[in-house]
Amino acid sequence: MTSPLRSVKLFFASLVLCWQLPAQAVPLMDLVDIEGIRGNQLIGYGLVVGLDGTGDKNQVKFTSHSVANMIKQFGINLPANVDPKLKNVAAVTVTATVPPSYSPGQSIDVTVSSLGDAKSLRGGQLLMTPLQGVDGEIYAVAQGALVVGGVNAEGASGSKVAINTSNSGLIPNGATVERMIPTDFTERPDVMLNVRQPSFQTVTRVVDAVDGYFGKGTATALNATKISIRAPVTSTQRMSFMAMLERLDVEEGRVRPKVVFNSRTGTVVVGEGVRVKAAAVAHGSLTVTISERPQVSQPGPFSQGQTAVVPQSDVAVEQDRNAMFKWPEGASLESIINTINSLGATPDDVMSILQSLERAGALNAELIVM
Repeated sequence: MTSPLRSVKLFFASLVLCWQLPAQAVPLMDLVDIEGIRGNQLIGYGLVVGLDGTGDKNQVKFTSHSVANMIKQFGINLPANVDPKLKNVAAVTVTATVPPSYSPGQSIDVTVSSLGDAKSLRGGQLLMTPLQGVDGEIYAVAQGALVVGGVNAEGASGSKVAINTSNSGLIPNGATVERMIPTDFTERPDVMLNVRQPSFQTVTRVVDAVDGYFGKGTATALNATKISIRAPVTSTQRMSFMAMLERLDVEEGRVRPKVVFNSRTGTVVVGEGVRVKAAAVAHGSLTVTISERPQVSQPGPFSQGQTAVVPQSDVAVEQDRNAMFKWPEGASLESIINTINSLGATPDDVMSILQSLERAGALNAELIVM
């Protein structure tokens, strides 16, 4: 029979083996970007018409100038001293992203945002707007009805209600690609892979996986981010080669865990793998309250004095007396969250605590403040 002590040893040995199991492999294309295969951003300036009195006001001069220039193309010339007062037109910027290898005739979504002081773009129609790239060339043309998710209502007394924003909208498939954006992907003698999370471990494992599938010397690691892969020159063979690359699974190397702060929204995201060293933390707050109680000084009868208001301020200082708490060595993400939540800490408190831990060298994570 097996002794109880031996059973305990076997149990802990099995736990160690499970802990040392390799990480789960993920598709190669989830870890890398292909150099030369990317989207391209476009931008344009246009006019949205058909607004129900919620367009740009008269002080936005470039809107009226744009309308005057547009109708001049249709043979209508306004006198120089005439300033059209438009309430149903808004000047907007139009942005879009062309996916890689899109050809003329294909459609893309566009985002329309107000430039002036228009109250709402709901119900508007974007007039034909050319979209240009960073080189100044026109690659697409946008036009269509806007889909606006926000609502803005205002009463005669000045009270208003706003849900989301109504000064921007989307036109699904609102732009047509007019010319293809050139790329040198098929002309390069090799294919460059850029690792999204730089890691020497990940790069090494990608090279091993590619060489193990296609043969030794196919992949070369250039640095912790870039991998060069020899690929066929002809387009058909290169496409087949890339399809085989997509089927490869690679184990991702370890990357430094991150803690992300968004100071505008108060959002705190703590990534998996965050650990802390042994540390003791005491977090308190100081509250200063100032109240004004003006006193009226009334002069006596027949004293020829004047009534005066004498200011009187009361200042009170309160400081919370929070107990010091301690994290043990190697505390996990779950214990960190449970400890902070037990104190009733706000997101701002969490930011302050984790930033202090990082400066004290007790947090093994990268802090990112947005």
